[in-house]
Parts: sequence; structure tokens; C-alpha cells
Amino acid sequence: MSRVDLLPDSGPVFSLRQALYRAGRDYHGGITALAHDLVMDLDALQKKLKLDEERRWPTPDELEEIIGATKDARLLDALNRPAGAVWYRPEPVSATPDALKAVGELLVKEGMFVRSLHEGADDNRWQAYEVAELEFHGNEVIRAVLAIMAGARAAMEGRQHG
Repeated sequence: MSRVDLLPDSGPVFSLRQALYRAGRDYHGGITALAHDLVMDLDALQKKLKLDEERRWPTPDELEEIIGATKDARLLDALNRPAGAVWYRPEPVSATPDALKAVGELLVKEGMFVRSLHEGADDNRWQAYEVAELEFHGNEVIRAVLAIMAGARAAMEGRQHG
């Protein structure tokens, strides 16, 4: 795979092909390390993750292995977006005052973003990129709130059983 990044500054929303490319490229150690960790031929993996390759896709089993190895959020987003689903990785965040304040700041920031989309709402003509960005930011808020909830539950269970 080329050392030249074929997908610079593409924004927060990726197609499945773009997400596979980015997940392999951004894997710790790059695609070579990913191929090694998956015990897969490097050349074959490069071709399956190539941005402009239409004939070769990872098999379902390979896709599952790539997802498991990379745990790439962009890849998970690209897989769930067509179903209108939100994924959540249970990573509890301590429900401390600072963490709650951080979630509050995130909600304010995301709220400002949503307010910035008034053009789409004014004429009720939403553009695909506006909807994609709105969904991306909405999912970020949902994940942040769920992480705080998981942290509060973990703290409660730790007190009860620890």
C-alpha cells in the first residue's frame, strides 16, 4: 500500500470502503502490522483494503477479524449507519463531577453544532452531508452519556460488592 494517504481530510463520516482503508492505514504499525496480527497475507489484505478496489472485498470472516483487531470507530459507524443504529463500546467513565461537567460541555458544543444546521431546517431541504454530520454528532453525544451511565453503574456495583 502506498505511503501516500489517499484519503486526507475527508471529514468525520466515511463510507464502508473509506473506513476499511482508514482502519487498516491507522492501525498501530500500519497495514503490515494488521496483516501480521490477523495472520493474513500482506498483499491480499492490501488489495482488500485498497480505496479504489471494487473486485476484492474482505470476506465476512475477514471483516469480523478486521473489526475485532482495529476496533476502529469510523468502521463501526460505517457499518451501523445504513441500519440507523448506534454502536456503543462499554467503556465506563467515572461519574465524577469533572466527568459530568465534560459531558455537559460536550452537549453544549454539540448543541451549538445542531443550531448551526438551521439552514437545512429553515427550508426543510436537508443535504446528505448535513444529515450525515448531524447523525455523527448525535451518536457522539449518545456514546458520551452511555459511558457516564456505565461508570455510575460500575461505581455503584463496586461499592456494593467491594
